Order: sequence, then structure tokens, then C-alpha cells
Amino acid sequence: MTLLITGATGFIGRHLCARLTARRQPVLALMRRPQALEELQATVDRLGGNSHYLDALPGDLNAPDLGLAGSPPSLDAVVHLGARFGWRLPAEAARRTNVSGSLAVARLARRQQCRLVFISGFMLDNQRHLKRLGLNGEDPATIDWQRVYRRAGAYEASKIEAAITVRWQLRNQDWVEVQPATVAGHSRNGDLDPAQPLHALIDNLARGRLAMVPGGPEHWLPLIPVDTLAEIIDHAIQDPAPPRRILGLDPDTPNLKPMLALIAETLGCRSPRLHLPIPLLAHLLRLPALARFANTEPEALHFIQPERFDLSATMPFLERTGIRLPPMPRVLRASAGHYLESHGHAR
Repeated sequence: MTLLITGATGFIGRHLCARLTARRQPVLALMRRPQALEELQATVDRLGGNSHYLDALPGDLNAPDLGLAGSPPSLDAVVHLGARFGWRLPAEAARRTNVSGSLAVARLARRQQCRLVFISGFMLDNQRHLKRLGLNGEDPATIDWQRVYRRAGAYEASKIEAAITVRWQLRNQDWVEVQPATVAGHSRNGDLDPAQPLHALIDNLARGRLAMVPGGPEHWLPLIPVDTLAEIIDHAIQDPAPPRRILGLDPDTPNLKPMLALIAETLGCRSPRLHLPIPLLAHLLRLPALARFANTEPEALHFIQPERFDLSATMPFLERTGIRLPPMPRVLRASAGHYLESHGHAR
């Protein structure tokens, strides 16, 4: 069995490659810079994988047909993790990578007649949020995408457009959509990439930039540990009959205020006690100077919501495959402890 992974050099991708190669699973990483393979292999070995089973396939999500030279080797599954991430992205750039690139990956899986495991995001299961954005149907041609991009920002909108369009294109094919929550650190060692939003939240708390809790008492930021997410994706690749969509989040993630208090306890700093309504905070963050000081963008606030999620299709899959969600307080302490270590502080 040979797997192709896009986004293998990213935080999730590195952990997934380590998990797969540890059991001698051959993996091809689609890489814009294949000369960086040795660095990726070293990282995969450090994370417990076996880099002997990891190779590069030169390609680019931004290029027509992924920039592949000739036909790729026969594939048994394609995992699409690659995406352009960032706040205030230009819509054209976000669409080129996240939408056009995703469609090119979907076409490759269709040509190969293999399973596509497509990684989207948990907000695609937030029906009230989707309705606010004007998303009321499954046919991408009927959606006013300009309005969605205006309301959600280019990153979130492009991820939503990619998922809905891929679903439509592959509705009669073999595909699985994994919808991860915000990614937390490794459940045991806390490994957390600085580019991850949770790292930014921990950093803001440690540096005293978080004076108030965004939202009300009911708001939360759903999380999933990176190693648990890699395990979910692994089983989505292998399972003979997975659910069409798998929601990768821990419903026991604490609400935002107690979550911040738990992280602050590990960091040894003060935790905010008063709440600041999301609409007011979003309005204040439109001031560039305040956004820079707070190290937060209005787009990031969309992921802090009061809504809960229906896990009725996901939990039987987790139980059947033996996937256990680790205690979230332990994950948060590990993530905060890793932050301290990476900044030269002892736990």
C-alpha cells in the first residue's frame, strides 16, 4: 500500500508521517522543494517514525495538475492536508492553493481510483455559522462565494469552498472528510508548532496580552491533540467502511475561561476573569495597532463559538477503531509545558 500525503511538512503532516512510517507504511510526500526531504525525514525519525519509508514526490498545489511530471506511481490512498494558512490572506492566493489545489488533488485520486482522505475543518459542521455565512446548499454553483469571503475572511472561506466543491465533484467516489478542531499539542509530550493558533493563544496568555476572555461563559475553542488526529486520519485511510465525515474534536474540551485558567496555572501567570463580547472584540481588532498588540486577528474569533456539535456519526467510528480521546486537561498542561520548555523555562 502506497500513500501520497500533501502538507507532509506541516504540523499534522509530520506527526501523521511518523505514525505511518513507524509501522513501515510507504509514504510519498508531495513537496514543492524535494531537496528538503532530508530535513523532513530527520523530523519524522525524531517523532518516532522510520524515515526509510518516506520519500518525496515533486509537486505543487499552486501548479496546474499539481505540477507532476508524468504519471505518479500507483497509489492506494491520497491524504490531502496541504493548505495555505494565514489571516488577511488575499482571496486570489487562498483560492489558488486551497480550492484549485484541492480540486487537483481530488482529480488525481479519481484518476488513481483510490480513496481520498480530505482534511477540512470543524466549522464545516457548525450549521448555524454556515447559515450566517449564506451557505444553505450543497451545490457550489448556487453559493454567493463573494459574500462568504467577505464575511468569513479568505482562509476560512477558501477552506469551506474547497470542501463543498470537492464533495460535489467526488460525490460518487471513495472519499472521507476529516473535520479537525483546532489542533492541540501532542497528548503526552505537548509538542506544539509555533504556527498553530493554540500556541498563539498560550503565548498571548504568557505575555499578558489576554486581559479578558473572548466571548461569554458558554464560548469554547474545540480542540483535538495532534497525535489523536493523526490516529483518526490513519484509521480513515484503512477502514473499509468509514463514515463519510469524521468530526475530529473532543467534546470535553473545557469552555474558554476554565481552559485559560488551566493553561495559566501551568504557565504560572494570571488568567483573565472578565468576559469581552466577541462582536465588540472583533470591532476593536479592526484597528491595526490593537491587532498587532493583541497578536490576534478578527478572523481568528470565528472559531470561538458557543455551539456544540453532533458527534453521533463519529463516536461509533472512534469506538469501533479503538481510538480514545485523552483527558483534555492533561493535553492542555502538556501543551503549556512544551511552550515553557521551548522558551527556556523549566516545567
